[in-house]
Amino acid sequence: MREDDRTAELVEDNRRHWDERVPIHTASPFYDLNGFRAGEEVLDRFQLDELGDVTGLDLVHLQCHIGLDTLGWARHGARVAGLDFSAPAVRTATELAAEVGLSHRARFVAADVRDAVDELGADGFDVVYTGGGALMWLPDIVEWARTVAALLRPGGRLYLVEFHPLTEVLDDEHGATVDRDYFTRRPRTYDAPGSYADWEAETTHNTATEWHHTVGDVVSAIAGAGLRIEFLHEHDTIPFRRYAALATDGAYFHYPEGRPRLPLMYSLTAAKPRR
Repeated sequence: MREDDRTAELVEDNRRHWDERVPIHTASPFYDLNGFRAGEEVLDRFQLDELGDVTGLDLVHLQCHIGLDTLGWARHGARVAGLDFSAPAVRTATELAAEVGLSHRARFVAADVRDAVDELGADGFDVVYTGGGALMWLPDIVEWARTVAALLRPGGRLYLVEFHPLTEVLDDEHGATVDRDYFTRRPRTYDAPGSYADWEAETTHNTATEWHHTVGDVVSAIAGAGLRIEFLHEHDTIPFRRYAALATDGAYFHYPEGRPRLPLMYSLTAAKPRR
């Protein structure tokens, strides 16, 4: 079997994995759709501060899942498009947009990221946004960066928020001991019943594959696509208990007081030069 064929099989396994988890996530307190319907903020404060005012901007959210963050940006004034390879996720996002009165400024498309330009058009967006837990599902980070650059208008910006790849190689209990090789790029396939939103949920499609991209890989791919890095920030908080030993302030998780900290998330902005 050719490597391209094998990669396509792994991506299809991931699609089935995510399709099955859409109703689990829709019903879970983790995503708290009722809170969103009631008007609660879904975007981290640092994201709002870093990206700034999006009023009147065209924003596309790649790998948008059920559209919560996408619609969060719409509530802050952006015209948004969300793209995800899971058709059930896109249906859920479309229904949620209608429920909260945002259909006039939000649209959702079921497609692979590699087909985003064909589906949405080149040079069409002021902002390309990608939120936490997205890049690890992409086999080719260079292809992703080229897609981002093609979607952006001249002067437009990529805003990326992601779990720090260091978190993928540390032990699950304490987040302090290196368990895996940081520089291994081979795909990692594993069995994952349930969901981070509900570990007790009964699931059938449990095989998942992730691809590890170092910070250097991501930054180099973005720069190689012709975008200019404006900042790279590392953060010591994360929105879920990535390691058992993490403490919480009620909204975010972090290393306990008195312990040395490691980065848990990072964010960056990169701009497309004006012609």
